[in-house]
Amino acid sequence: MPSARRAGSIYRRCECRGEDGKLLGASCPKLRRKNHGAPGIRQELPPDAEGRRRTFRRTGYGSVSEAQGDLSRLQAILDLPGDDPDEQRRVGDLLADVARRRVDIPEPSEVQRRLGVGVPLDGKMTVGEWLDQWMATKKTTKATRATTNNGYASHIRVHLKPRIGHLRLDRLSVGHVQDMFNAIADESDVIRAENEARREQEVRAKWSKPGRPPAKERERLAREREQLAAMKPYRKTNTAATRQAIRRTLRAALNKAIAEQLITFNAAAHVELESGTRPKGLLWTDERVARWRETGETPSPVMVWTPAQLGRFLDEAEGHRLYAFYHLIAHHGLRRGEGVGADWANAHLDSKPPRIEVLTELVVDGWTPIETAPKTDSSMASVMLDSETVNVLKEHRVRQLAERDAWNKQAGLERKEGKGTQDWVDTGKVFTAEDGSWLHPDVVSREFKRLVEKAGLPPINLRDLRHGAAALVKAGGGDLHDAKVKLRHSTITLTSDTYMEIFTEYEQALTERAAAAVPRARRARDAAPAPGAVPEQGPGASQPADAVMDGSHATRQH
Repeated sequence: MPSARRAGSIYRRCECRGEDGKLLGASCPKLRRKNHGAPGIRQELPPDAEGRRRTFRRTGYGSVSEAQGDLSRLQAILDLPGDDPDEQRRVGDLLADVARRRVDIPEPSEVQRRLGVGVPLDGKMTVGEWLDQWMATKKTTKATRATTNNGYASHIRVHLKPRIGHLRLDRLSVGHVQDMFNAIADESDVIRAENEARREQEVRAKWSKPGRPPAKERERLAREREQLAAMKPYRKTNTAATRQAIRRTLRAALNKAIAEQLITFNAAAHVELESGTRPKGLLWTDERVARWRETGETPSPVMVWTPAQLGRFLDEAEGHRLYAFYHLIAHHGLRRGEGVGADWANAHLDSKPPRIEVLTELVVDGWTPIETAPKTDSSMASVMLDSETVNVLKEHRVRQLAERDAWNKQAGLERKEGKGTQDWVDTGKVFTAEDGSWLHPDVVSREFKRLVEKAGLPPINLRDLRHGAAALVKAGGGDLHDAKVKLRHSTITLTSDTYMEIFTEYEQALTERAAAAVPRARRARDAAPAPGAVPEQGPGASQPADAVMDGSHATRQH
């Protein structure tokens, strides 16, 4: 639109005000000074639907170059529609609204992406608004059975709108939808554990023997019943089949949005959901690693490293600025949000015993991290720390303070040069970004994946590092109850459902190693004696060297 480009200009406007707060305008005594006033831009826009002229004006820029940048962006947007009067008007409506609300001028590429697909240029339609519109259409046309529509409405009301309804429809991504289903699955785990805890409490609060309980038992039962009354009521969990149904609802709604040319991509169609029971945790044994390297397939969605594999990862990560985070998660099973949300005020490294109290966590709302309490009451607990982890956290603190001092020194130098660099932000978090601000949870996940690939290890998710803490409990001689305490589960049921397979594998390996640990002074069973030879007897008898080197009964490796 060449005419619009020619009509743009940069000017200066006096912003001085008198004692009454009003602009001085032509009466300002500084008007005769060269370069007095703040730069502003003026740009003619396409006419509105009634043919009236419109002008984009904005003042208060800090420099002419800053004003020129916005003017160039405006003109690039105005060039997008070409000779199409309808698209010209739509662009004009967008920029007029930007001027009225004094929001940032959008990038031309973003406007260009929307122009050809019929998406409202203001980008105001959210997922929730579209779902409401979609449901209203389905109810009006009656193309779907009432029972099906009721199911759609329930999914929208209970799951979709509360979790992703606030997101812009044209920016809904696979990651957003995947995070939603992960949160739904996690909530089901919590509900399942709380239901089991209530069942166990009901047993403790009930007198099962004949006759009236004695006075001492009546007092105990009264206390148990008080605890039962304070617990949450039974709630329904969401199975894998339910989550598949929710996905079908969202996929149908987004397909309709594609048909209406509101979007071009269906994020729900590319989300990975489990189709059956909760996956079991499996160890990355040598056989499974070999199979993975051959086919690229993982045996289970939940895979756990052996202690040796974990050691290789920690060796690789030791020089990373977030090494202490991964060490803490690997050894003590904190969740990702609990790790990035940990505060130094709750880290008691010099106490007896040393511990870290899990009282806050950072979770992602869309993309914005927010601070909340941990996901369950049982998650809010003290985690006992081993001496090595204490040393790692103390070294991390020294490194963090050095990072703070270096940041502040550089910020001071840049401020002397007229730059607006801020000092290091003291958030009090154990793990922070380079400037001291909250560490975005996605950062630790991306860095973890990069470190795993660099170490050449079989793949696991960051969440599986927490699962590995349960495996370490078994490797250290603990049982399922010890793992429940370590991971702060409400009941042992959730622990058993996920980790029984891991514990069974460890049990077999420990049994074999225990049997092989007994030294024996005899030949390997498959070594045939020489003709006429008399087998040696007694504790002083020797055995051939190959029996020791090649894995005889005395030194067999498993």
